[in-house]
Amino acid sequence: MNILVLGSGGREHAIAWALRKSPKTDVLYVAPGNGGTADIAENVDIDIADSEALLSFVAERKIGLVVIGPEAPLVDGVADVLRAAGVPVFGPNADGAQLEGSKAYSKEFMMAHDIPTAAYGRFDDEAAALAYVREQGAPIVIKADGLAAGKGVVVAETLEDAENAVRACFEGAFGAAGSTVVIEECMTGPECSLLCFVTAGKSFPMAPAQDHKRAYDGDVGPNTGGMGVYSPVPIVTDEEMAAMVAIMEDAAAATAGEPFTADYRGTLYGGFMLTPAGPKIVEFNVRFGDPETQVVLPRLESDLVDVMLAVAEGRAEDIQLDWSDDWAVSVVLASEGYPGSYEKGKVVLGIEEAEDLDGVTVFHAGTRRNFDGELVTNGGRVLNVVATGDTFEEARERAYEACDLINFEGKQFRHDIGKKALQGRSAWE
Repeated sequence: MNILVLGSGGREHAIAWALRKSPKTDVLYVAPGNGGTADIAENVDIDIADSEALLSFVAERKIGLVVIGPEAPLVDGVADVLRAAGVPVFGPNADGAQLEGSKAYSKEFMMAHDIPTAAYGRFDDEAAALAYVREQGAPIVIKADGLAAGKGVVVAETLEDAENAVRACFEGAFGAAGSTVVIEECMTGPECSLLCFVTAGKSFPMAPAQDHKRAYDGDVGPNTGGMGVYSPVPIVTDEEMAAMVAIMEDAAAATAGEPFTADYRGTLYGGFMLTPAGPKIVEFNVRFGDPETQVVLPRLESDLVDVMLAVAEGRAEDIQLDWSDDWAVSVVLASEGYPGSYEKGKVVLGIEEAEDLDGVTVFHAGTRRNFDGELVTNGGRVLNVVATGDTFEEARERAYEACDLINFEGKQFRHDIGKKALQGRSAWE
């Protein structure tokens, strides 16, 4: 089977890597891909928002499955166009993608289906939003309603910060995404994520993972797209895991019920806060998480082609998930200055030496090949250095050993990924 993966980040490299392992994969394409996907697939220069160009390519190359990685083409309805043409697509339609495309819509969905989440208010007017913030006090969470490349959420510790975040939204800091603002209570507790395959209203949970969003050691600094992640999550109790699975089952069932108009066939990402009152949803994403995918898929023992095709074709009864007992830890190597401004084009060395270590795989997030064939940086998050091991400690040690073997000018990374998990639940108190 010929397969097309849409996207260019570490998530898409990990998806392509897992699909490449299947004997059912013939020719694998990634559009547009990156310096790492080029080693395992054919990168193709297609605008992934151009549905007509994608349809032509799919027909010409006899593509049997399209996997949509990022959220933007899902929100824009690319899955709808391809599916209407009879193409098996892994990814929800535009209506289903609103669970990520609009935070207000997502909150209304959760409230309508009794899904535990933070109390909130929705505002289209700056004065009303500011009045609500002053009434509620800080800490409080300010969210631009629409897609903002992961930068539209502010956890405001002071009233001044909250007011500034509200003003930034309405003054256009996030474009149209900030024309509506969602303001939430600030929940407390550790965060973790549970990704599920969803089709025909059924949910099939993957392995839980825990991301590290802050830029610097000690969970300080600005929020990023994720600086490191591990799976499974040792602090999650059996009771909390059962509760998270039940919440995701309820959400999946709701996507197939009235009045929801989704054709939901893809991944549903539940971002959870493990509050004193039990797990609650912080947000839903409608695609694989990044960097969670990079530690979840290496632990999947089932054939990903079989799973994704069953999801795309609505064959819930054919989905069987098997997971290894390995631990997986990923450390993100980023460009100097990330998540702010940064330079591109720095030569990357040492990846082959890192991957010579037992259990180490390096997924490319922001790389490309220059005219001389050299691998160079091409983004803020450059590489996901992933290591698996029999124990958490072993996987973590291997990941950092591999990080030390890779070099590029301005390389920055956190040195404490997973440290809290090793300390136990008390580290979050």
